[in-house]
Amino acid sequence: MNKLYLGNLSEHAAPSDLESLFKDAQIPVAGPFLLKTGYAFVDCPDESWALKAIEALSGKVELHGKPVEVEHSVPKRQRIRKLQIRNIPPHLQWEVLDSLLVQYGVVESCEQVNTDSETAVVNVTYSSKDQARHTEEIPLKILAHNNFVGRLIGKEGRNLKKIEQDTDTKITISPLQELTLYNPERTITVKGNVERCAKAEEEIMKKIRESYENDIASMNLQAHLIPGLNLNALGLFPPTSGMPPPTSGPPSAMTPPYPQFEQSETETVHLFIPALSVGAIIGKQGQHIKQLSRFAGASIKIAPAEAPDAKVRMVIITGPPEAQFKAQGRIYGKIKEENFVSPKEEVKLEAHIRVPSFAAGRVIGKGGKTVNELQNLSSAEVVVPRDQTPDENDQVVVKITGHFYACQVAQRKIQEILTQVKQHQQQKALQSGPPQSRRK
Repeated sequence: MNKLYLGNLSEHAAPSDLESLFKDAQIPVAGPFLLKTGYAFVDCPDESWALKAIEALSGKVELHGKPVEVEHSVPKRQRIRKLQIRNIPPHLQWEVLDSLLVQYGVVESCEQVNTDSETAVVNVTYSSKDQARHTEEIPLKILAHNNFVGRLIGKEGRNLKKIEQDTDTKITISPLQELTLYNPERTITVKGNVERCAKAEEEIMKKIRESYENDIASMNLQAHLIPGLNLNALGLFPPTSGMPPPTSGPPSAMTPPYPQFEQSETETVHLFIPALSVGAIIGKQGQHIKQLSRFAGASIKIAPAEAPDAKVRMVIITGPPEAQFKAQGRIYGKIKEENFVSPKEEVKLEAHIRVPSFAAGRVIGKGGKTVNELQNLSSAEVVVPRDQTPDENDQVVVKITGHFYACQVAQRKIQEILTQVKQHQQQKALQSGPPQSRRK
C-alpha cells in the first residue's frame, strides 16, 4: 500500500506546499499531489516509503497552522466514512443539521432515506473515517432571548435537569455577564449525539415557545387594560421575535370589562426594588432615571433608605396608567438585565397603592371574596393588612406582589374598584340634589 491520504488540510493549501513538506522530510513521491478541499492523495515509490512518510509527518508537521494527517489511502469500498443518523425530528431544519456535521470535517454527501417513520433518517458520508467517528458527540448551540431563559431553567434548575435526564444530554447556558444592550440573547449549548441533541432541542424550543405564548397572552390582556397603549414600543419583548401586535377592537367575551381610563388621571404607586439595583436605575449622574421619566411621562423618585443595611428601596412613581405601565416595565426589565435577582428565580415586584380607608372593604369584598377573585385573575398576591391606621389623608395601603404582568393586572383591577366607588359617591351626591338657593 503505497498510496497516501493527507487530511486536515487548510483550504489555503496548495500542491507546492505539500511538495515542500515531503521534500523537507526527504520522502520521495511517485506522482503529483491530487489536492481536494481539505484533503489530498499522493503515491510513494513503494510501501516502505509510505510507512516512513506516515511516521515522519502524521501529526508532527503543520501547514497553515493545522497539523497534517497522513495515513494509507483505503479504497472507497473499504472506508468507514458513512454514518446513518436516525430519529431526526421532522421540524429540525437541514441548515441546523448541516452546520453540526461540518464542524468535524468535509461532508461529501448528506441524503435522506425514505422510510415509513415520521422521523427522518439520513446517510452522511465524510471524507475520512476519523471525521465520521468524531460525530458521535456534537455540540448544538441555540440562541434564546434572556426573557425566556429563567423559565427554561426553572426553579432550582429543575426544568433544565429534567430535559438533560430525558434526553441524556449535557446542557449549559452562557452567563448573564455576557449580555449587552445590543445582544440580549444567551447561548444554550447541548452536548450529545445528533439524535439526543435533536430531542433536547425539541424540548427546549417547546419550553421557550410556551413562555413566549404566555407573555403574548398577558400582553394582549394589557392592551385592554389601557386602551391605546403601544406595548411593542416598551422594549419588554425581543425585537426580532416576530411578536404579533396586541389584539385590537372590543374585548372578547372572555376578557374582563376593564374601564376606559383617561390619560389625565394620575396615580401614585410605591414600587419596592432591591437596594443593590438603585444605582443602575438612577444611572451615571442621574441620566438613566431622567430618560426613564421622559420615556414614561411619569414622575419617578427614589426615597431615602430606611436603614443603612436596608435590602429594599422605595421608588415613588406618579403618572397616568400608561406612564405607570411604562415606568414599572422598564424598572422590571432593568432588574432582570442587571442580574440583581438569582437567575433561578422569577423577578417579582412589590407595589403599594394607597386607597381611601372607606374603599378598603370594597377591595377585600364580603368574606374576602373580591380579593380572592383578584388574586386568581392576576396571579399576584394582594394583601390589605388588617388593623391599619389610616394616614393623614385617611388612606390605607394595599400590597401587591408578583411578576410584572401580574402586578399590572392587579393594579388596574384595584383602580377599577376605586373608580366604581368614586362613581357611586358622585351618583349619591347628584341624587341628594344641589343646595337650594335663598330667595330674596
